Amino acid sequence: MDTISTWIAALLTLAIFSFLYRENPIYRFAEHLLVGVSAGYYLVQYFYSAVYKKLWVPVFQEGQWALLPGGILGLLLLLRLHRRTAWLSRYAIAFYVAAWSGYLIPSILQAQVLTQMRGTVVGPYEGTGMWDYLSSWMLLAGVVSILVYFYFSQEHKGVIRGVSKIGITFLMIGFGASFGYTIMGRITLLVGRFQFLFYDWLHLGTR
Repeated sequence: MDTISTWIAALLTLAIFSFLYRENPIYRFAEHLLVGVSAGYYLVQYFYSAVYKKLWVPVFQEGQWALLPGGILGLLLLLRLHRRTAWLSRYAIAFYVAAWSGYLIPSILQAQVLTQMRGTVVGPYEGTGMWDYLSSWMLLAGVVSILVYFYFSQEHKGVIRGVSKIGITFLMIGFGASFGYTIMGRITLLVGRFQFLFYDWLHLGTR
């Protein structure tokens, strides 16, 4: 079974790589198979973790009937599959959006806004070495210059124009670093597939 699964994985990997030549029926078959298997796998996983473990077991086996309204709201979402009953799903969507907004906005504001603001403002005065002070002041300069770049209430000329250009430089550095990180992640996946083909399938060496 291990040999069969290895051959199937290798052939499907080569089918995906065939897209490098051009789009073809073999690639489309592998793509559709991947999407279908992934959808079926996650459907079963979500059904077991959400419907069975969080609704069926606590409500119908443990008697926690207070959780039943949440299950009803979840079932209302499935009514979108029928045109005549699709309007009922709007009540569930409205409840989920309002509840999650009220739950997540304070925590996200605290974690991603206030904490970063404190680190930007107080950080330059809390360093323990020359590099800490330099990096903190550079971070402060980048934040201020980027905010000036997005300040559109006044025409960008003179000092504002010069500071906004510095902000553009910081933005390009940030975008470049994010893009490079994404590329490195994709290259890591590619190397992993080549290692599987060479070592696990063709047995051309050892890891």
